[in-house]
Amino acid sequence: MTELLLAIVLGIVEGLTEFLPVSSTGHLILANSFLGIDENDPFWKAFDIIVQGGAILSVVVYFWKRLFPFSPGIDRERQQVIWMRWAKTILAFLPAAVLGVLFDDYIEKYLLFPVPVSVALILGGFLLLALESRKSKSRIESIEEMPWSTAFFIGLIQCLAMIPGTSRSAATIIGGMLLGTNRYTAAEFSFFLAIPTIMGASVFKTYKLLKSGLVLNTEQWTALGVGFLVAFISAWLVISVFMRFIQHNNFSPFGWYRIGLGTVVLALVWMGRM
Repeated sequence: MTELLLAIVLGIVEGLTEFLPVSSTGHLILANSFLGIDENDPFWKAFDIIVQGGAILSVVVYFWKRLFPFSPGIDRERQQVIWMRWAKTILAFLPAAVLGVLFDDYIEKYLLFPVPVSVALILGGFLLLALESRKSKSRIESIEEMPWSTAFFIGLIQCLAMIPGTSRSAATIIGGMLLGTNRYTAAEFSFFLAIPTIMGASVFKTYKLLKSGLVLNTEQWTALGVGFLVAFISAWLVISVFMRFIQHNNFSPFGWYRIGLGTVVLALVWMGRM
């Protein structure tokens, strides 16, 4: 399979899974393994990082009016609401910024493999099912109502997603709901929190790769651009569908999906197929 075709496939995988509670990193690791891509290949390591930018751009585009305080027609009161939203997002981002720098090398060395990813997928699936089985009423109906302490603790919980297969979106959504937010607010805050978190991680890891002497040829730059675009389009479609889905449905289907996928991958590893 050519680099361009691989880039399209992986761009779709990234876009479809980045904002669902199923772990995009885990899916990329599994896809790379299935497609025979060497996880230590500098280009594909760079690809998995940079292609996330396409997914993040889709969040900015989709939520533009809720994120950009200088849009036409927005009054001063609304601007203050948007700035407060950003402030809570940055506060929640800080724990991951610190711990990500400290543990990045360890994670890359020991956890970027199918078995750890599968275990994390299965455990996260059971946690989603347990969360949806409880009967409790949410008390936080919007990001504006969210206390600063809640935003910070969601940021702490997000750090669990440094374990590949856990899912950043699953960690933040589960964390938000456990701390009292409704399903929609938890998902929306997860999307907003993805912007500084993934951008920060991408910049940090890209810097490490460039510092290691990574040089790309024309074909590789083309593959990166195509993967970025494909990830943007597919992620935008997922966001638009997902935000409507959770208004009338719970996260149980994602829990069962995680358990099923993780079990299948463990079976394939046991049989020597991965």
